[in-house]
Amino acid sequence: MVESIILSGLAIGSLYALIAISYNVMFSASRVFSFTAGTLGMIGGVLGSVFILRMGQPVWLGFLLALAGGALLGVVTEIVAVRPVLKSLDQHLYVLSTLALALIVQQFTAIEFGTDAQPFPRIFDTARGGFDQQYWLPMLGCVIAIVGLELLYRRTLVGHAFLAIAEDNYAARALGLPERGLRLASFALAGVIGALAGFAGGQLLLAFFANAPMLTFYGMGNNRGAIVAGLILGLFQQTANFLVGGIFASVAVFAAFIIVLLAFPDGLAGASAQRRV
Repeated sequence: MVESIILSGLAIGSLYALIAISYNVMFSASRVFSFTAGTLGMIGGVLGSVFILRMGQPVWLGFLLALAGGALLGVVTEIVAVRPVLKSLDQHLYVLSTLALALIVQQFTAIEFGTDAQPFPRIFDTARGGFDQQYWLPMLGCVIAIVGLELLYRRTLVGHAFLAIAEDNYAARALGLPERGLRLASFALAGVIGALAGFAGGQLLLAFFANAPMLTFYGMGNNRGAIVAGLILGLFQQTANFLVGGIFASVAVFAAFIIVLLAFPDGLAGASAQRRV
């Protein structure tokens, strides 16, 4: 039982970390807190089930199509819900615009795909038991996303441009960097990461439209803090499910979440913002 709690906690925590990283990628390029990150995760799981189980596509093709669907939703988020708001005087309207888009996609998925949780395919034809693929796939996805982002940011010109626009978008624009194009690309990249979370965690969470709000409200923070907080939160949630279960487990998780925010307002691995003079 303890082994199951630890493995499922680490797997769920890896998914939370991936969703938080998706938040970060969108936020760094736009300074917009997008409520569609959890929806991106939900879409990855749903599309994976649709392409592989319903349409009979090979696993590798279903995986690529699910990532492409996430990237497309990321692009739509930037064009429909973010770009018009950034032009307005009250830029905080993105809270409403991204939330509205997330709800629209969630309800459309429920109508077209169904309101019941649907099965997700086994990715590899291996026997169940022990350290099963439903546990190590989310962890592997988290490692791939972290390593891939580090290589992108540190080794490529596009990654350097992403870092520049995240540090100071006005200065980056003055240097001739295409802010709009980079912002669009960052939302597409966030869509891929979010869909990766949904696909990797499909065997744990199943293909279910209601995964969107659960993932949405459990992810945020910088990348280092995202990994630490995600794993801790996943372990705590699975332990609470075993000890108290039901609605009491959710209450315990949100209570711990609020306490951490109060104690570490800049995140577990964050630093206080310095005022420029």
